[in-house]
Amino acid sequence: MNPVDLAIIVVYLAAMPAIGVLVGRRQRSAADYFIGERSLPWWAVCFSIVATETSTLTVISTPGLIWAASGNYNGFTYLQLPFGYIIGRTLVSFILLPRYFKGKQSTAYAFLGQRFGSSMQAVSSIAFIITRLLAEGVRLFAGAIPIQVILSHYGLHTQYWQIVVVLTALTVIYALVGGIKAVVWVDVIQLSIYVGGAIIAAIVLATKLPSGWTSRASDAGVFKLFDFNSSGLHLLTSQYAFLTAVVGGAIFTMASHGTDQLIVQRFLACRSVADGRKALIGSGIAVTIQFGLFLLVGAMLWAHNGFRNLKDLGVKSSDDVFTNFITSELPVGVAGLLIAAILASTMGALASALNALSNSTVADLYQRFTRRAPEDSKLLRHGRVWTLVWAVVFAVFGSLFSSRNNPVIEQGLSITGYTYGAMLGAFFLGMLIKRARQLDAIIAFVVTVAAMAFVVLGVKISPAPGAKPVVLAFPWYTLLGVVITLVVGGLLSLRHRTPDPRATTTEEKETETV
Repeated sequence: MNPVDLAIIVVYLAAMPAIGVLVGRRQRSAADYFIGERSLPWWAVCFSIVATETSTLTVISTPGLIWAASGNYNGFTYLQLPFGYIIGRTLVSFILLPRYFKGKQSTAYAFLGQRFGSSMQAVSSIAFIITRLLAEGVRLFAGAIPIQVILSHYGLHTQYWQIVVVLTALTVIYALVGGIKAVVWVDVIQLSIYVGGAIIAAIVLATKLPSGWTSRASDAGVFKLFDFNSSGLHLLTSQYAFLTAVVGGAIFTMASHGTDQLIVQRFLACRSVADGRKALIGSGIAVTIQFGLFLLVGAMLWAHNGFRNLKDLGVKSSDDVFTNFITSELPVGVAGLLIAAILASTMGALASALNALSNSTVADLYQRFTRRAPEDSKLLRHGRVWTLVWAVVFAVFGSLFSSRNNPVIEQGLSITGYTYGAMLGAFFLGMLIKRARQLDAIIAFVVTVAAMAFVVLGVKISPAPGAKPVVLAFPWYTLLGVVITLVVGGLLSLRHRTPDPRATTTEEKETETV
């Protein structure tokens, strides 16, 4: 590795924990540690949300999405999904977000506790913890895969577990000391680094492209934005179908950004409902621009590589196209910056998960099960202890994998399909069906998780006799889970003749002024 590139990476790895500790070293309370005492500017929270939902594989993989496995081109059709994100986040900002700002809630699941009871709050929190542990633990390992490939190209031969442990250790330093403030401000820096790296890559590519490449790209369908194929099979199995991407994406993001503590914790750190709304809707717009930038890099890579499809390029997967360009063709310094950007996306997602898990463990489980109201300094101490505990768990879990060809990886990365529908459905059940009691909600939640596990793992759709079966497109998982939860919970609620008293109490609290 060139000394300049190596120096950039080393400086980055040392600077991020130092900046995080510097920003958040003066924690005064548990509220400060978990939600920044609701004092963070909306634009910083907005960028932190985008950084949190962006992993190493997002940075590496998105440029390759213009290619299709069939040999044709998906073009820019992936942008239909963030179009749905904008719709879903707008709905969350008006339906769910105001409820979170009532009182002193610090987690998404406190609403379920008020509406149904502490047992439902605990069930939802446990589901979140398991989901986040599996999804982020596997994503941590998956993020180590391209990092190892890049480092190996430069002669630095490492094991996956070594990368996992180093990244976790560096991340936990600022997450442990600085809390949500450190996480948010480091996220802002990390977002700037990897977006800046993508912009520089696009500028470098622009100097290498043949004239008239945009016309050839347009003719080949590389710039195609919409997929209006309306056949039933295509709508069910392709995430690139317009209806699937927009409608399914909107419902999916209502769950991911409306009920997942990983994101809810961020907009709860805003100063007001209005600021939280700007951060949430703004994140949808920002992530759309981000995906557009990465897809533009992909289109430029297509032209730079001689207008060839994946088969003719001779690569194992579309992920390798951008990785090969980073390691082989970027000038000195720029390659180091982009490698630092890849590290940034992994560390940012991990730091967010650590703080959110710690928050939910303390607020939803410890306080509920012990039925104690300990002094604030003790809660702050518990928060830091659990941040460290979850860091160790992540490091161990991520290090268990030794091969990138493990089917558990794919299952782990799709784990949100099991729980997101049940989670969003529980919120809708509480808001829409006044007769529903706590037991109804818990049974509906458990039934939905079990049903979605069957759908994700066992349901295959055969496009034609003898053809390879395909699975349901992931944007539909959440909608299906919501429907199951509402049907089961709604039927169970018919046992009761009167509305749940908790429903009336919750409505009264929602009408109060914060």
